[in-house]
Amino acid sequence: MNTPYLYFPDLAQQMEVPADGILSRTLQQNEKVKVVLFGFGAGQELSEHTASTPAIIQMIQGEAKLTLGDDTIVAKPGAWIYMPPNLKHSLLAQTPVVMLLLLIKA
Repeated sequence: MNTPYLYFPDLAQQMEVPADGILSRTLQQNEKVKVVLFGFGAGQELSEHTASTPAIIQMIQGEAKLTLGDDTIVAKPGAWIYMPPNLKHSLLAQTPVVMLLLLIKA
């Protein structure tokens, strides 16, 4: 049977977090959205950057220090963040992290 949906019962189980590095896996992509699961080893960092489209972060596992514009927060499992286009942001994994990113296409 060909199902018209995707189902992941546990997103944390979809990513083997590297001990030292960053991995990403695209779970879904179409003309409206790109969904990417990230795994960050403790201490790994994404330097400050922007995205030209709106984006949503959902923290699945671990803790990360996020800089969003001029604010810095510690995001833990269950945290949900909406970022408008062109917002400067960065991430520093304080522990091993699994994070879901949705890039919303215009």
